[in-house]
Amino acid sequence: MRSKHIRNTEGVKKHAQMKSQEAAQKVDQAIQHLIKTKAKINFNQVAMESGVSKAFLYNNQEIRNRIEGLRKQQEGLNSPQTIKRNMTDASKDSLIAAKNNRIKKLEKENKRLKDELLKLRGMVYDKF
Repeated sequence: MRSKHIRNTEGVKKHAQMKSQEAAQKVDQAIQHLIKTKAKINFNQVAMESGVSKAFLYNNQEIRNRIEGLRKQQEGLNSPQTIKRNMTDASKDSLIAAKNNRIKKLEKENKRLKDELLKLRGMVYDKF
């Protein structure tokens, strides 16, 4: 015969709820840290930073919406790699402009020296 014993699961439920709240706090701190450091915010980064599973992030609808919203906000912003690439392109452009100016100056000087040499040759030719 089966006994009609009802299991007391209140303690387990409270413990699970407490763990969930602690994980949510870790996630919140991780997101704040990622925002301060201007790091990319996505599920992988938040999971690594907070130490919680990605499944927890995806299953908790409030956290999921927050991460997705922050990720969308960051789409318009330039990443550090993009900024660095743009800086590199700008520095390349300035180097090219400086080299072009130097080439123009050297070509001018070369022409002046050729003209001067031509005049000196003419003077030497006239003496003989």
